Amino acid sequence: MDDTAARFTRITSSHWGAFEVDVENDRIVATRPFSGDTHPSRIPDIIPQAVHHRSRVARPSIRRGWLDTRERSGRGTDDFVELPWDETLDIAAAEIDRIRKTHGNEAIFGGSYGWSSAGRFHHAQSQVHRFLNSIGGYVASFGSYSTGCAQSIMPHVFGIDFLSLLYQHQEGWHSIHDHTETLVMFGGINPKNAQVSMGGVTDHDTASWMQRCLAKGMYCLNVGPQRSDAPEGCDWLPVRPGSDTALMLALAYVLESEGLTDHAFLDRYTEGFARFRPYLMGESDGTPKTPEWAAPLCGAEPDTIRDLARRMARTRTLITVAWSLQRGEHGEQPYWMSAVLAAMLGQIGRPGSGVGYGYGAIGGVGKTLDAMSGMTFSQLSNPVQTRIPVARIADMLRNPGQLYDFNGQCTPYPDIRLIYWAGGNPYHHHQDLNALHEAWQQPETIIVNEPWWTATAKRADIVFPATTPYEREDIGRSSLDDHLFHMPRLVSPVGEARDDYAIFAALAERVGEGEVFSEGRSADDWIEILYADFRERAVAQGIDIPDLDGLRQQNWIKLPIRSERIGHSYFGPFRADPARAPLGTPSGRIEIFSETIDGFGYEDCPGHPVWLPPSEWLGSANAETPLHLVSPQPGDKLHSQLESALADVPGARPAPLVIHPDDAALRQIESGDLLRVFNARGACRARAQVSQDIRPGVVALPTGAWYSDPGGNIDLDGNPNVLTKDVGTSKLGQGCSAHTALVEVARLDP
Repeated sequence: MDDTAARFTRITSSHWGAFEVDVENDRIVATRPFSGDTHPSRIPDIIPQAVHHRSRVARPSIRRGWLDTRERSGRGTDDFVELPWDETLDIAAAEIDRIRKTHGNEAIFGGSYGWSSAGRFHHAQSQVHRFLNSIGGYVASFGSYSTGCAQSIMPHVFGIDFLSLLYQHQEGWHSIHDHTETLVMFGGINPKNAQVSMGGVTDHDTASWMQRCLAKGMYCLNVGPQRSDAPEGCDWLPVRPGSDTALMLALAYVLESEGLTDHAFLDRYTEGFARFRPYLMGESDGTPKTPEWAAPLCGAEPDTIRDLARRMARTRTLITVAWSLQRGEHGEQPYWMSAVLAAMLGQIGRPGSGVGYGYGAIGGVGKTLDAMSGMTFSQLSNPVQTRIPVARIADMLRNPGQLYDFNGQCTPYPDIRLIYWAGGNPYHHHQDLNALHEAWQQPETIIVNEPWWTATAKRADIVFPATTPYEREDIGRSSLDDHLFHMPRLVSPVGEARDDYAIFAALAERVGEGEVFSEGRSADDWIEILYADFRERAVAQGIDIPDLDGLRQQNWIKLPIRSERIGHSYFGPFRADPARAPLGTPSGRIEIFSETIDGFGYEDCPGHPVWLPPSEWLGSANAETPLHLVSPQPGDKLHSQLESALADVPGARPAPLVIHPDDAALRQIESGDLLRVFNARGACRARAQVSQDIRPGVVALPTGAWYSDPGGNIDLDGNPNVLTKDVGTSKLGQGCSAHTALVEVARLDP
């Protein structure tokens, strides 16, 4: 859209869904919800302020200390020198070339993962990885902070990639509505989190499906420390954070001790129950996992546990597990144990029952769509085979050459000399940010493409100003959605911003790999090629879509790919005939006991699910840190995106901390009070929100506030990751342990 002086309205797509955009005089002036969305997110309301915010990176910038002497310690405190594009590109290209020729490509870390953008071509992860692969490769990362632990453990249990299970083989909402009688939600199902999805979600239907299930009379139980993690109308079992495995074991004990276990299912479809049962019944360790044993650990009454187990056995039950449960020390255990509990009920593979993961975590889980492939910008192949678990970045920077265990392998951390980050903010995702800040001083050079001066950009050496999706043309399409969008360029690039493709094409040309990266094509050329390929594939499936010019005119179309099929393409055939449709595990069956994991010899993740208390939880609380901190996703944005504009809203910062009235009264805290939240790792400010909707002894501080500059001894806006613990979930998963954190809270004088 080139008419920058006129006023016009177009629809575009985003992580938060589709929305209408009003543009006037080359500025976004207003947004409105997309009319086809049943529960539209209000996140896009802040887009006009965010796109034109004073925190935008206006011009290519180089940190003064690095420019003058290549000094590293000033990251986060130094000022920046703005330079012309050509000069900055020359400097960056020379440094990249120096590192790869002096230290090899294994000294380069490509920092971008997960969270596909709505635009299929201008996807930062694809762009930076293609560039780094075009110049010889890079050290990559495995998994995500959201699901990295689950991505490691669940293939051992079910024999399938966890993300494939999540998005393609779970129960659809139609099946849940029609067949489920009891829905037990460990960690809840929160429509707030379902506002967002990788690649976009056009119809936010999680809330409406939950309403329909409740209206039908389905029994829905939210198991977790916050009532708000499930809609009104759900029962609430307010267990202690980190105790879910203990509760699941007690439920399993009731099934086994009362003759409610489906042993016929276990015999035919699972492997290793005989190895697990002695632990469950206490024969191997002298501790039967009874409701009385679990009650003081999880905070649920023994009779409540018994009643729930009996209900689950006599009704068609679906167990759902939130992503949050695996974001803590020993996060593998509740995921594995939930599968064991579902297997003992014998309902896996039946409509509306079994176990599912991540419902409500994002807005695509539970949708049943026919697959459509295409529109993927190739990242090329990576000649460097080294990769690390994504949550171990700080360990890698601190300990080059140190051996570490991960999922059966013991390998050394690479010696990273250069980080290139595009499409993310590690100072949002990572734990113990003060420790990360120290580790971040180690590489020789850090380069970032970024629209805004985030904490990560402020700690880089070279910063290239990148466009937002509203300043470039693209095609919006997600495999979890049934809409297709033309995403027009709505406004001119702010300042001197350029899209990632232009930045990487210029760098690749300077290091002699321009043809490998771009193949002589412009961004417009690639969009034409990717869309033409997608259209050809659609026609082969019998789906008629317009050509690119037609899509530009229509702006968006709804694809005829929604299905009401039951989500059993993996477990359904397996249940029907496990010999003809075996799972991808070594045994071909659900692995209650894994010989593979047992062979790793990990004390923190043995061969079957066990109760392993976290190092920090209410069971280890003390006078210095008596409260368990949970850090849920924010409701006003995705991760830390748009934070610069949101922080301008009066009263929005510091972030709200939810605290129970009993804990507040003990500390003479009232709603609205300014707080100091602290432990030995750090401190941050927060604003008190006193509520009965959280378990006593637990406080909740959402993620997303930008990490403030070091040296002040307190994060001003309320970033919980100055408090969280940076340890791996176990040697198997090495995921993040964000929900393993004890803190204290005190009033802070204004």
